[in-house]
Amino acid sequence: MGGYLFYPPADAAQDRIWKDTAIQWGEAQAIAYITGLHAHLQKLSQTKALWRRLPSDLAVPAGLKVPAGLKVQAFFSRYERHYLFFRELPSGKIGVMVILHDRMDIPVRLHEDLSGLADKFEDL
Repeated sequence: MGGYLFYPPADAAQDRIWKDTAIQWGEAQAIAYITGLHAHLQKLSQTKALWRRLPSDLAVPAGLKVPAGLKVQAFFSRYERHYLFFRELPSGKIGVMVILHDRMDIPVRLHEDLSGLADKFEDL
């Protein structure tokens, strides 16, 4: 099917990426970067061969009790300076959970952002 949806941490990151890029390099570059990001997401949603599986100990925040029968799988991909973390949704679309810059402390930030989504795990 293809397509993608953003969850709150990823949506907020996208807004920050736009703002920071526009301030640093101008609006034209912000448009180009965000447009490229969305093109990459669309390609990911149509090409599972590009997905890289996130180890389950990183995909499920420590202390989270996953309901029985719920399969928790997460994947990631890199677009230029950002890592995109996502899940396959029942509809066939991907749910973009988190977008992190490569200079961030990825394990720490990933844990923080995924912990914030813990109550939405069944929806992802």
